[in-house]
Amino acid sequence: MNKRTFCAVFAATILSVMPFQAAYSASDKPENRQVLFGETHLHTVLSFDAYIFGNRNTPEDAYRYAKGETIKHPAGFEMTLSEPLDFQSVTDHAIYLGMLPAMHDPKQQVSKHPISLEMRKANTQMERIGAFQKLFPYLNKNDKPDDLVDVDIMKSAWQEIIDTANRHNEPGKFSTLIGYEYTSGPENQNLHRNVFFRGDSAPVLPFSRIMSPNPEDLWVWMDALREKGMDSIAVPHNANGSNGLMFMTQKTDGSPMDAEYAETRMRNEPIVEVTQVKGDSETHPLLSPNDEYADFETMPFRIGGWTPSKPDGSYVRQAYLRGLEMQAQGKGNPYKFGLIGASDTHVGAGAFDEDNYWSKIGLVDSDGQLRGSVPLDKPNEDGSIYNANNFHTWGASGLAAVWADANTREDIFDAMRRKETYATTGPRIKLRFFASTDFSRNIENRSDMVKRAYKEGVSMGGDLAVTGDASPEFLV
Repeated sequence: MNKRTFCAVFAATILSVMPFQAAYSASDKPENRQVLFGETHLHTVLSFDAYIFGNRNTPEDAYRYAKGETIKHPAGFEMTLSEPLDFQSVTDHAIYLGMLPAMHDPKQQVSKHPISLEMRKANTQMERIGAFQKLFPYLNKNDKPDDLVDVDIMKSAWQEIIDTANRHNEPGKFSTLIGYEYTSGPENQNLHRNVFFRGDSAPVLPFSRIMSPNPEDLWVWMDALREKGMDSIAVPHNANGSNGLMFMTQKTDGSPMDAEYAETRMRNEPIVEVTQVKGDSETHPLLSPNDEYADFETMPFRIGGWTPSKPDGSYVRQAYLRGLEMQAQGKGNPYKFGLIGASDTHVGAGAFDEDNYWSKIGLVDSDGQLRGSVPLDKPNEDGSIYNANNFHTWGASGLAAVWADANTREDIFDAMRRKETYATTGPRIKLRFFASTDFSRNIENRSDMVKRAYKEGVSMGGDLAVTGDASPEFLV
């Protein structure tokens, strides 16, 4: 077992609690829950960056791949899973959803925009990266209206995502979650979240960075939907690239965090994506100097460039400690979250195995030379023998594991809500973890071990009450 994978599992299991009592029904026989492995973070042709980097795979293609079929990488080679997934969600960016295909379609008005004209000229790696970076001022702008936005096109693309998810949903065999990515972050300081809806219904249009760059406004929107019976959860990702903003000790506006803030955040964000292609977000050597594995898959930059990301406030293990400190101060704990993993692939197909890794973006990182990990055939003009980019800090990862009552949308969502989840970097490790102050003697040798563990303690994500002189015991 990869040690970092186990550490991520261990941290999520012991320290997560669930102050929000969701509207899911508890299983009468939780010992019969099954572990399911899935992908909760991927992009298709409908995401602006995926399109720029050559991806033309649709949500339909992404689901076919998840079920075991072969699809094509933008570079032309075939991609096939070594084993089909149990569930998946297509999470295209809500911002400019479906707009890039429209910008390349002469029939659409937006195709005449100066940015559209420049986009269509990009062919080489550097031209595509340059075209992507030209969108940054738009991605970070606050004023309205945005002349690159066509609401009708975005609604149509969102409906395609919903329809495709519904078409591929096969309860008991393969489940799809309706979802999307909320993409926000000033100066490339990553504050992105993936948002998932519990059942078959979804809003007419997802809440995006265009509506507000503040994740706290996203929670207000989610709470309003919840009051109408539409439950959802948001999953932060790439805290490692947040420059310290993901796990701060104050609110976005600089005011102090309090118990109400903690409850609101945990109600809307019960789990965090701790590993993916763009690195590990568990810990950093500067935060865990005595951990010899703290440098595992470290991606030290903010998203989309070479600007360093400050470790302080950017990693899960530190967030757990901060949450405990705030709880001790009576402020509530906004960081009692569980963990999952995902790939964040932008080619519609996750590369979960290091020995068959096609990276993440598309035409700009499809082989070792482009990624800067294999020497060039001839040196650059400055004498360097490697392509200069930060892709070499990325790696194959990861998968979400959930303990669900059944392979259905609702049961998978409920497992995420109660945090009975864990992350792996790709290996499908089957793991259960329990805590109690009163396990049966020799419980680990009993045939009904799991049943007793649920009855006598709490599973990963649960809240263990310890009173008096009692001390916790853990069962793996």
